[in-house]
Amino acid sequence: MTKPPIAADVVIVGGGLMGASAAFFLRRRGKSVVLLERGLVGQQASGVNFGNVRRQGRYLPQLPLAHRSRDIWGRLPQLIGEDAEFIPTGHVRVVYTEAHLAAVAKYAADAKGWGLDLEILGGDAVRKRFPFFGPEVVGGSYAPVDGHANPRLAAPAFGRAAKRSGAQVIENCEVIDIQKEGTDFRVTAKDGTVAKAPAALLCSGAWGGAMSAAFGEPVPIQPNGPTMAVTEPVPYGIIPVVGVSSPIAHEVVYFRQIKRGNIVFGGGRRNPAYLDERRAQVTPQFTLAQLHELRRVAPALSKLHVLRTWSGVEGYVADDIPIMGPSAKVSGLYYAFGFCGHGFQLGPGVGDVMAELIATGSTTTPIDPFHIRRFAAAPARTGAALA
Repeated sequence: MTKPPIAADVVIVGGGLMGASAAFFLRRRGKSVVLLERGLVGQQASGVNFGNVRRQGRYLPQLPLAHRSRDIWGRLPQLIGEDAEFIPTGHVRVVYTEAHLAAVAKYAADAKGWGLDLEILGGDAVRKRFPFFGPEVVGGSYAPVDGHANPRLAAPAFGRAAKRSGAQVIENCEVIDIQKEGTDFRVTAKDGTVAKAPAALLCSGAWGGAMSAAFGEPVPIQPNGPTMAVTEPVPYGIIPVVGVSSPIAHEVVYFRQIKRGNIVFGGGRRNPAYLDERRAQVTPQFTLAQLHELRRVAPALSKLHVLRTWSGVEGYVADDIPIMGPSAKVSGLYYAFGFCGHGFQLGPGVGDVMAELIATGSTTTPIDPFHIRRFAAAPARTGAALA
């Protein structure tokens, strides 16, 4: 049965880190908000990722957004009353060849112009600073104020903060239809919930391409799942987040140690993911390949027992750049999805920027490279059923 419509200034579809933080920051700007989430807030990609709060290695025009987000990560207790276990431990990216070390050094030089200072460390220096590295490591780059947080805590914390500030956050509410009727969007859920608002923000992750296609702006998204695992706890001693930078995909692994002692690791090959099932299955061979690579970068990790593996559904686009900003065709419609497995650090900044854009019509952080117009156009429509 259809319920009486819920009226708001903005309706948000998707309760991951982007959607939940956008709801929070929209309330701080005085906008009424209703957020509709198919499952639980933070249940999909926002809750199953590695938890890396890193800026280095990003597409350079993405750095202003990453800087804005890093500032928010450092102020979480004051903003939302929780820290989501964010720790500025530093982040080090290591390489196995001198040629790639030169490439990392060039990136560091270029990134300096975008406001990111990185320290380049040769093989002896990187092992003196971080003695756990193996002999194949020839150097790397170090970002001292980046770090990591708990992805299982971050989005739910923003969701609770948004609710405390007056947003309506409705979980277990699957959106099946979005239409624009006159000046308002009408968003209908499977359980009969209807939300109406003059602005709609789609933060639906790997499902975003189908939703944007309903408005004549299709985005080809490939769903994949990260290969993640955690080890038994050992004495805390690996402070920074560690990542391997390599042009060889299976060599790209990363790990971090949490204060309880467990090592969380990921990288390597991605698992197949299924949008209709809303899940991805871990491929055991991928985990075994990760363990081989972890042994290369930090030999001591080879002695640890793996306690648990997991994956989740992430959305990837061909250019590895997210979709973020206003619709090119429909006034009042906004997008923030397709973050290609590197959206966790950006999440709070994305929410803040989208709130600023929706509330004021512009943003002080440049996001034009992420506009949906870069994809092939299709005839405009006013909406369509999503089921």
